[in-house]
Amino acid sequence: MANPKHKLNWCKARLGKDMNWWIHEISDPIHWDVDGLGIIDPRQFQYLVELFENMQEYGLQTGLIENAFYTFAIESVEEDKTVYLKRIKDNILDSDEQLFALPDMLDEDKSPYADLVDHAIKLRVKLLNDLIDFSQKLTAEELEEEIREVQNNDFMEGRATHFFNELSSILEYVPEGFELEEDEATVDKNVDEALEKDLADVEAAPDEDIETDETMKWDEEEETEEEYEETTSPPEDK
Repeated sequence: MANPKHKLNWCKARLGKDMNWWIHEISDPIHWDVDGLGIIDPRQFQYLVELFENMQEYGLQTGLIENAFYTFAIESVEEDKTVYLKRIKDNILDSDEQLFALPDMLDEDKSPYADLVDHAIKLRVKLLNDLIDFSQKLTAEELEEEIREVQNNDFMEGRATHFFNELSSILEYVPEGFELEEDEATVDKNVDEALEKDLADVEAAPDEDIETDETMKWDEEEETEEEYEETTSPPEDK
């Protein structure tokens, strides 16, 4: 099999109504399915880095962040309002460019991005157990289960989970019923202004829902059964 990195040279992204960026077209359609494939923009990435840095004392490995993403720079804004992004080889943590980050997740279970997600979960669990006096220690399995439940609900409702939402939900996670005071992550104003200048002509496109299949029709079937029972039940005696 050819190395996919040699074919991943560019992609086109669109801004969804959810204000996340979604891949519209990619140079390597053989290895990448663009249906529901998100890409993290420079502002989002900086926000995530700030969240990660808040957990440095718990064993943050920056190398996992560097290896988890393919990096893209803005080349042009197309007539259809998609943004043409060109692949570059810069280190995403050191580059001065406004870089978009596409997670390396060709192998979902063993990919560099999967390793980063696992690392983020472990860091967050360490931080929470250190700062909150739980009656019983929080485990990585418990946090992961809650995150996956949210993602499954999104899928059942026809929504794709964006990578930014996945990582930020982990790095900001606090169990229900508890509060945590932390330094808020911030976005460099210069990054914000530079990106807005580059993307001044971009407009949000309508969201594209996941194609509905038979596994997503449970709610409809339950409603139909309830309506049937209401219409066939005998009237109550007055």
